[in-house]
Amino acid sequence: MTAPRLTVRLHAVALLWLALATTAWASGAGNAYFPPRDDWQRLAPAQAGFDPQKLQQAIDFAKAHEAKEPRDQSVALTQSFGAKEPFFDGQVGPTAVRAGLNGLIVHRGRVVAEFGDTRSVDMSHSVTKTFLSTVVGLAWQRGLIRDTNDRVADYMPRDVDLFDSGHNAPITWEHLLRQSSDWQGTLWGKPDWGDRPSGPPEQWPNRERHVPGTFYMYNDVRVNVLALAALQVWRRPLPEVLREQVMDPIGASNRWRWHGYRNSWVELDGQKMQSVSGGGHWGGGMFIDAWDMARFGYLFLRQGQWNGKQLVSREWIDKARTPGPANAEYGYCNWFLNTGRKALPSAPESSVTFRGNGQNIVYLDWDNDLMIVVRWIDRGDALDRFIGMVLDARTTAKAR
Repeated sequence: MTAPRLTVRLHAVALLWLALATTAWASGAGNAYFPPRDDWQRLAPAQAGFDPQKLQQAIDFAKAHEAKEPRDQSVALTQSFGAKEPFFDGQVGPTAVRAGLNGLIVHRGRVVAEFGDTRSVDMSHSVTKTFLSTVVGLAWQRGLIRDTNDRVADYMPRDVDLFDSGHNAPITWEHLLRQSSDWQGTLWGKPDWGDRPSGPPEQWPNRERHVPGTFYMYNDVRVNVLALAALQVWRRPLPEVLREQVMDPIGASNRWRWHGYRNSWVELDGQKMQSVSGGGHWGGGMFIDAWDMARFGYLFLRQGQWNGKQLVSREWIDKARTPGPANAEYGYCNWFLNTGRKALPSAPESSVTFRGNGQNIVYLDWDNDLMIVVRWIDRGDALDRFIGMVLDARTTAKAR
């Protein structure tokens, strides 16, 4: 009877080891590869388990579906928002002329495809919001923000009146992170209702107000309120915090820049600091190339861990990936969820995208250990079709 019992015990140990190994891999630990600064291992598509012909077809499809808007982002923004918004009186932050469609495909940590001018430092528009929410998460990890359900007003100095009104006072960090705060006011010369107004113009300044947390509305003024509130908590420039605690540890270049507006300067503890913007709606935001975007995305594909160090809390990532009560397809800004596979029918429901105007996309797919950066792809179903073709190139190769 001894031998069978020993076999059972060994089998149980093996199952336990397999479970632990699987958990370690899913959490970004184990034998995961982390690219050193200025280098990233590559594998040919066939070596990485992709059908080379089908993968090239996916890339060719993406190239054929470059965004139709002008490459000059000043012109593109004016065409998109200038005729619709009463306070769109030119950009108050910097803009740039972008590259053509470009991107990277990373599978199991190795680069299996590169296309276009991936070194071009371009505006990332609302992908900036994901950098912003990450910096807020770092404040939460440090205990500078005790609870995301706390009122933001309780963290503001007396000379900051962002949350003094009866409507704004109950707003929490959760509300701002989920774009459901319905914050009311004017910041950097832009009233909240001036961003993407709807309905008759005479109703814009006095539109219906919603209880904070109950109504989702994508709004860059309110995201800029979050950035200013985070600056008041950190009392250091947010790009400095991001560089020190995320971008340098993951081996990003020194070429990215996070801009605010000409008029978004404040004085903290006797020093002038710029409150950065959460997007490029009026110019500004994160200017970055595809390689640094890929490193940032890969950090989250590895659950916030980089080469043995937990840079971003797993708990924070879980919170960011959890839909809010006002929008089942949105977590923290700018974590777009694939709930019900509505946004991306071709992708797993667990996948996430960081999205910016243009379109700038970071696609995270934990089920397939896949991360894609694709920049300046057209609107509509082009993104879903491209991702579906990449996944099909993998599935076809696996079936052989």
